Amino acid sequence: MTSKKLTQQVDTGFEDQLRALAELVAIPSVSSDPNRRSEMVQSAETVRAYFEELGLDASIETADAPDGTPGRPAVIARGEQIDGRPSVLLYAHHDVQPTGDVTKWSSDPFQMDIRDGRAYGRGTSDDGAGVVVHLGALKALQAAGELGVNVTVFIEGEEEVGSPSFLNFLQTYRDQLRADVIVVADSGNWTVDVPAITSSLRGVAKVDVTLRVLDHAVHSGMFGGPVLDAVTLASRLIATLHDDNGDVAVAGLGGNPHAQVDWKEEDYRRDASVVDGYVLAGTADLAARVWTMPAISVIGMDATSVEDSANAIIPECTFRLSLRTVPGTDSNQAIAALAQHLEENVPFGAQVDIVARESGPSYVADLDDPVAGLLSEALKEAWETPSVAIGQGGSIPFIAEFESVFPDAVVLVTGVEDPATNAHSEDESQSLKVLRNATLAEALLMAKLSQGLPERS
Repeated sequence: MTSKKLTQQVDTGFEDQLRALAELVAIPSVSSDPNRRSEMVQSAETVRAYFEELGLDASIETADAPDGTPGRPAVIARGEQIDGRPSVLLYAHHDVQPTGDVTKWSSDPFQMDIRDGRAYGRGTSDDGAGVVVHLGALKALQAAGELGVNVTVFIEGEEEVGSPSFLNFLQTYRDQLRADVIVVADSGNWTVDVPAITSSLRGVAKVDVTLRVLDHAVHSGMFGGPVLDAVTLASRLIATLHDDNGDVAVAGLGGNPHAQVDWKEEDYRRDASVVDGYVLAGTADLAARVWTMPAISVIGMDATSVEDSANAIIPECTFRLSLRTVPGTDSNQAIAALAQHLEENVPFGAQVDIVARESGPSYVADLDDPVAGLLSEALKEAWETPSVAIGQGGSIPFIAEFESVFPDAVVLVTGVEDPATNAHSEDESQSLKVLRNATLAEALLMAKLSQGLPERS
């Protein structure tokens, strides 16, 4: 009966969820833009008001980053706390990525547009949908009289810039955030029709490499030949990062070449917008190449622009590498292995400087935990099909900080995305079917937890 009542309440409240999502999308809460500080405050206040309307004690809080930089506004909302009842922390974030080139969007990125069963706009999925999933699940539980857990909602404001104040925030508000179960609604599903629990996440690191061959630019006619330009040498160095098959050639990074699910090549090519004729790199199972094998990409380069070019040898250039590390490995050790490889393969004795910019840990879930089993049951009921366990190529570094501050809590990573979501890119969108089912699944999970925490080994 619980499932039927909650289904009815989720469906009844779905239009309210969409209205809330549209309001959030309309606020350009771009945490990376210092000129959007007022919008960040507006977004946090909007979120705070949503949960206050549910009767939760909601407030806007901040904590400083380790370097003293003030953190972006976050929301903590707490329901009535009853001794002896399980405690659940619901996490999402209200900040969003920049839009990029708005001319590449099919509609205004800050005005939600619903078409063909999807809601389009920046933050519709990442992670406005996470916010309204929590909102809708709590509303449904309250309306059905099934809310039997202690609930705290934590909506962060700086996930898209690496959560610099996250650890300090957890430590500062430890007592308010403490929970038996932490639900992170910031991941994805296998397809629109097949839900998923996130089994692993790769870690992430950024490394800047500056290669130098001259103290200053010189005439390419008078000196060209014996000295190769910095871009050419940087290209040769970058080429050593992968072998002829496209597999990462840096020693010591590890990886598992096998995956439990079959990611069809035609699906990957469609979802990743791969151009015709391109041969996919790597030799591991396709899903493993994205989830459990390392990946290295050049994500930026500073060199003389074409417009500013002259007949001169470019003396130096800087490129930034994004390293995705294998689940269960140490990101700092991976950075060290990458740096060693770069230093040992510098062509023609050029000077090279390597600077690690940031790193975030990987994540491996304990899917044998009985609480994870409850989530599997809830997903199956909501979607009416069994869930699958999938890795994610992206990273959520703060999960490790949740685990360090609350070592006894069970962290469950689920989400609202699907392969067509296009998070961080143009035409980001949210499947309405997934939004509804994810809301129902979360409500069902908390209803199950209302019966008490299952025994853990």
